[in-house]
Amino acid sequence: MKKKIFQRKKFYKNYLNFYNSVFTDNQLQKISAIQDVIEKKIKENKFIFVCGNGGSSAIANHFLCDFNKGIKETSKKKMLPKVISLSSNTEIISAISNDYSYFRVFKDQLENYSSKGDCLITMSCSGNSKNILKIIKYAKSKKIFIISLSGFNNGSFLKKNCNIHFNAGIKNYGVSEDIFQTIMHMISQSIRSKFKPNLKKDFL
Repeated sequence: MKKKIFQRKKFYKNYLNFYNSVFTDNQLQKISAIQDVIEKKIKENKFIFVCGNGGSSAIANHFLCDFNKGIKETSKKKMLPKVISLSSNTEIISAISNDYSYFRVFKDQLENYSSKGDCLITMSCSGNSKNILKIIKYAKSKKIFIISLSGFNNGSFLKKNCNIHFNAGIKNYGVSEDIFQTIMHMISQSIRSKFKPNLKKDFL
């Protein structure tokens, strides 16, 4: 029993060390740049669209919750985020998938809602999902600011077509999704801490 617990604790510690190794100074600087863009878009009353597949779709939906509710309430309505998760509506996603193609589920929704100057945030562990590539191409053609988060894709497409590309540089789906979630929480709580100083004390 003790041996099993020791082995598990070792695994957990290695997991956390691996996770923490992603957040270098350069990566934190890139996250800060992402926060600057998000705050700017909120102040400009622009829409922020988020999307992802699988676990990343859950993070996209969580993103909507933490920003639309959390930041709005903490700032006492001084900041009113307009976050739309393109992963949240199963009715439209299944309709587009069934009638046309799953590759179009995000792009077709963005066509309905977006305007020049809005922001798109994509989350994809591989960075190669066809529906993610398709929405990025469309967003670029419409002059929408594009932020992409990937786990293990440092390829030329995301670099060339996104305004900011954060790549974790790891080949693990679970850890990649943990990082996406953490980035979302760090940014939302950093923004909220401007209005609620006690949030800062939690980490000191």
